[in-house]
Amino acid sequence: MENLLFKILICFLAGMGAGLGTGFAGMSAAGIISPLLLTFCSVSPYEAIGIGLASDVLASAASAWTYKKHGNLDVKNAMPLLLTVLIMTIVGSYIASFLPEQSMGFMSQIGLLVLGIKFILKPGRKTAEPKEESGKSKLAKAIIGGLFVGFICGFVGAGGGMMLLFVLTSFLGYEIHMAVGTSVFIMSFTALIGGISHFTISGKPDMLCLALCVLFTLIWARIASVIANKASEKVLCRVAGAVMLATSSVVLYMNYAK
Repeated sequence: MENLLFKILICFLAGMGAGLGTGFAGMSAAGIISPLLLTFCSVSPYEAIGIGLASDVLASAASAWTYKKHGNLDVKNAMPLLLTVLIMTIVGSYIASFLPEQSMGFMSQIGLLVLGIKFILKPGRKTAEPKEESGKSKLAKAIIGGLFVGFICGFVGAGGGMMLLFVLTSFLGYEIHMAVGTSVFIMSFTALIGGISHFTISGKPDMLCLALCVLFTLIWARIASVIANKASEKVLCRVAGAVMLATSSVVLYMNYAK
């Protein structure tokens, strides 16, 4: 009974952290859920990533719908990025079944730390307006960004949302609300493909952990996305940055300060 309650508590904390990260910052839920399940619930690394990705599907979709209702979702211009990410997610997920994910996970968490600091120190900073770039230039940037994002998402189940946010804000000129909304829209598809790929390869996951993580992540992502769309750009940047810093610090400590 104690073990069951402990597992529920871990899934609740993992879902809460993942949901807040998804709703506020467009982060991948797997980046938070995977290390917690791996550390405290004796779930294998590959299975933990699959559960994290599966938890991301409904949470990201619900968040994307909330951002869409507030006019903060750009589906049309994000399609080249989406298609590239989907393809590379499958490739990354397959390769991950043969190779250790530790080094890539470390790099994704460091990137999350850096991006969090950037959003806190320079909230609301906009890049060049998208119209100033040619269509070919934007398409090239979207495809190149999608190659990296998709591979990271499929390979470690983490960092995809962070990398998407970086590509959308720094390369494609999106302001933070539009970037987060578009990011969670794309992540709902990449998480679905990545989760299916992982479970197809690894087999049936821990169903209790899966159900609890999906439920708790969805609830907290919905709460966070509603609050985020009512906040100003500077406030959302700083909240997103704080969530990124807290997440990356905790995960890095859990994985490497032993």
